[in-house]
Amino acid sequence: MPLNLTKIAFGAQSYADIESWYAQRRSPNLTTRYRPTKWEECIGGSLYWIHQHSIVARSEITGFSETRDGRWSIDLKPELIRVHPRPKRAHQGWRYLKGEPPRDLAEGEDIGDALPGKLAGKLERLGLI
Repeated sequence: MPLNLTKIAFGAQSYADIESWYAQRRSPNLTTRYRPTKWEECIGGSLYWIHQHSIVARSEITGFSETRDGRWSIDLKPELIRVHPRPKRAHQGWRYLKGEPPRDLAEGEDIGDALPGKLAGKLERLGLI
């Protein structure tokens, strides 16, 4: 089973901003200083985007390539897939996703009135949800 990564959608004011990043690029990628040590296991996995303390979407990882300046590019499929929101704390850079990944939203499925990520995280830690 491939490994998955998480990344903060830094600078995104809304989910529409993340969608526009994908709409403007033919082959989206993400540059990072260091390649994951388990990079080969990540190919075929997904990069999960965190927005407002919740995992909100994912893109399949198609590969890794080194840039001219010695950084690494995480190459992504040009498709953004919404997932059921899951609380996730903010972090710098990318991280491996632990546990089961959130499931994709079915076509036409609505998330309804999802709790904000910070609130859902606090309620989860208290054992209330």
